[in-house]
Amino acid sequence: MIHDILIHNGLLVTMDKDSRIIEKGAVLIKNGEIADLGPESDLIDADAGRKIDASGKIIMPGLINCHPHLPMTMFRGLADDLPLDVWLNEHIFPAEASQVNPGSAAQWSLHACREMLLGGITTCCDGYFHEDHVVKAIHESGIRAIAAQGVIDFPAPGVPDPGENIAAARNFVEATKDISSIITPSIFCHSPYTCSEATLTAAKQAADDLGVLFQIHVAETKNERNMIQDLGNRSIVQYLNEIGLLDKNTLMIHAVWIDDNDMEMIYQSGAGVAHCPESNMKLASGICPAAKLIEKGVRVGLGTDGCASNNDLDLFAEMDTAAKLQKVALLDPCAMDAKTTVQTATIRGAAALGLDGVTGSIQKGKQADIILVDTDKPHLIPMFDVYSSLVYSAKSSDVDLVMVQGRVLVQKGRLL
Repeated sequence: MIHDILIHNGLLVTMDKDSRIIEKGAVLIKNGEIADLGPESDLIDADAGRKIDASGKIIMPGLINCHPHLPMTMFRGLADDLPLDVWLNEHIFPAEASQVNPGSAAQWSLHACREMLLGGITTCCDGYFHEDHVVKAIHESGIRAIAAQGVIDFPAPGVPDPGENIAAARNFVEATKDISSIITPSIFCHSPYTCSEATLTAAKQAADDLGVLFQIHVAETKNERNMIQDLGNRSIVQYLNEIGLLDKNTLMIHAVWIDDNDMEMIYQSGAGVAHCPESNMKLASGICPAAKLIEKGVRVGLGTDGCASNNDLDLFAEMDTAAKLQKVALLDPCAMDAKTTVQTATIRGAAALGLDGVTGSIQKGKQADIILVDTDKPHLIPMFDVYSSLVYSAKSSDVDLVMVQGRVLVQKGRLL
């Protein structure tokens, strides 16, 4: 049973369109939704079965991890300090073939969900194989998620015959759509160099037919162009756009090697982008022009990528990296300011996933996906600007409380 809850006496950072910050704020939660918010003095007498005193804490929307590859937590530290093609072809693909099975996918996905919840992540957007077993782990954890069945033109865990890859994805979506109100199915094509044009278009058509998000790795490395047949003089983004893959229901992951024309195409198409700076750095893939994409109006969210290429699922660390990386890449200390960076981890991330009507900000009618960040830590004192403190000073270990749809999952920094 979920009780009505009043969170009060904290610094309320709403992340709404007006970026309201209420010094001594309160949020009233009823039936898992945000029923009201405002100054504590206006809500303190509200009828609520439980009251949570947020003194010394930031009340803010839960963070959104747009790309974690949950089962890959089992490969944390397996093959570090290698180029992406060697890492992927000589280590990750063979490890997946031998070690990924229904049991391991579920076990390590649950492990990943717990890690994310402890770090203040209330929503994730996954894509992998054996995703039906991943969904069971997601459901057990209580996290909100988009979960996608992977599609690739090679024998894959759970889909040994590549000719069945689209059918497997369709079946997954049909079987998953009614499992939970906070789990949404999706279809994930690995990349344009591991999927033929026929597979890409069929997968996108399946996603459109079923009304779900279509995900794909795009332009992750400089050499990716050379691995795609019949590309000609077209950019990868142009190729995907011409075959009908880019629209408002598409999430492009990485988008590192893109130019101004590509960015315009992405903006015009309405597609979202999942920016994964730490993974891109670790694999020396390059730097996504995230600040320019945001300036253009593209929906950009933040992702950690899987633990095989990042080693953690820490979105506070990712925010810090994302902000600093854009500054050094553009030689501009004003690029990717702290407020914009927090938006990529909350409301912009929700928008990139098509969930901004549900989560990503603290507003009336939205789901109560809320975290409390404890500011009573030496590294958070003094606090001149809350956004700067969240990006450049805060750590995932500062998360004190986490709730998803009004259900408290982490309290005093411990999983319930």
